[in-house]
Amino acid sequence: MKKRYTYMMLAAMLLSCFGCQTKKQDLAASSQTYPIIIATDSPSDTVTGLFAEKFAQEVIRLSEGKIQMKVYDNGVLGGDRELLESCKNEDIAFVVQSSAPQVNFMPKLAVFDLPVAYTDISSLRKVLDDEDFYSQISDVYKDGGFHLMALADQNFRVMTTNKKISSINDFKGLKIRTMENSNHIAFWKAIGANPTPMTMSEVYIGLQQGTIDAQENPYEVIVSAKVYEQQDYVAETNHVPHLLSLITSNSFYDSLTVEQKQIFDEAALLARNHARKQADKRVENRLKIIEESGTRMLPLTDDLINEIREKSKHVYADIQKQCGNELYNTYLKYGKEKGEILYEYSNN
Repeated sequence: MKKRYTYMMLAAMLLSCFGCQTKKQDLAASSQTYPIIIATDSPSDTVTGLFAEKFAQEVIRLSEGKIQMKVYDNGVLGGDRELLESCKNEDIAFVVQSSAPQVNFMPKLAVFDLPVAYTDISSLRKVLDDEDFYSQISDVYKDGGFHLMALADQNFRVMTTNKKISSINDFKGLKIRTMENSNHIAFWKAIGANPTPMTMSEVYIGLQQGTIDAQENPYEVIVSAKVYEQQDYVAETNHVPHLLSLITSNSFYDSLTVEQKQIFDEAALLARNHARKQADKRVENRLKIIEESGTRMLPLTDDLINEIREKSKHVYADIQKQCGNELYNTYLKYGKEKGEILYEYSNN
C-alpha cells in the first residue's frame, strides 16, 4: 500500500509540474521549458517500453534536439485508464498501451477481439498496414478524441495449461484466467472453457494452488511472470493479437505545425518498425526459455482452429454488431485470402 501511495503521489507531482505544460507548450520556440511526455503502464524492458523509448529518441533526433521528450514507464503516471484519460485531456502528450483496455472507451476496437481471425503475424501486420483498414481504425480513435500515431504488437496471446490440448473437447471445463474483457470471456465460454478474470499479480499463485488450470498471455508475459514454471504446456492458440497503440489527443496533434507533424509521424513509423523487430526477437528468445524449462509447445492443427472458429460464430456476430460491417469486413480481408476466415456476415 505504501508503494502504491508513493506512486500516486509521484504521479500527481509530475502531472502538476509537467502535464499542464502540454497545453501551453510552444514547440516552435527555440527551447522548451519542459520535455514532452510519453507514458506507458509497462516496464521499460518490454516491447511497450521499447516502443515508447524509440519514439522519444527519434523525435529528438529528427527535430535536431528542438523537441525534447521524456518517457515515464511502469505506470508511474497511472494505469491504462488514467493514462488514456490524461492523454485525452492533454495532461500527457503521448501514450503507448495495449488496445484491449481502450475498448471500454472506443467500442469499435472490439474488432481486434475476433477470435483466431489471424493465426500468423505476417498476415496480421499486413491488415494493420493496409491503407483502408488503417484509415478506418484511425477514424475510430479520432471519434474517441485521439489521434492514432502507429500500431505495433507483442505478437499473439497464447494459452498455458497442464492439460494437453488436442481436440475441442479438451477446453471443456478448463478454468482459465482471462483479461477483464467481455469479448474474451465470451470466446472462452464459446469453446467450453470456464474463464475467470483475475489480476496478473494473482496468476502464479492461482496456478500453484489450483484456483485456475490455465491462463493466456503473450509469450513475453508468460516468461516475465514465470507462469510456465507452473504449466506443462503452451498451446499455440494465437486467439487474439496483443496490439500496442501509440496515441495522442486530437487537439494536441491538430495544434502542431506541418513540420512538427512530419517529425512525429516519421518517428512513430520508425518506432513501430523497431517495436515489431523487437517483438519477433523476443518471441524467439522466450520460446527458447520455455522449451528449455521442460514446458512443451502444442501447435494447433488447422482442423482444430476451424472448430474453434465454428464454436465462436456468435462471438463473431456480436463483435460485428459492435464495430460495424465495414470495419469488420476490412479487418478480415487478408485472412480470407489465406483461407483463414470462415465467416462474413450479412448486413442484416
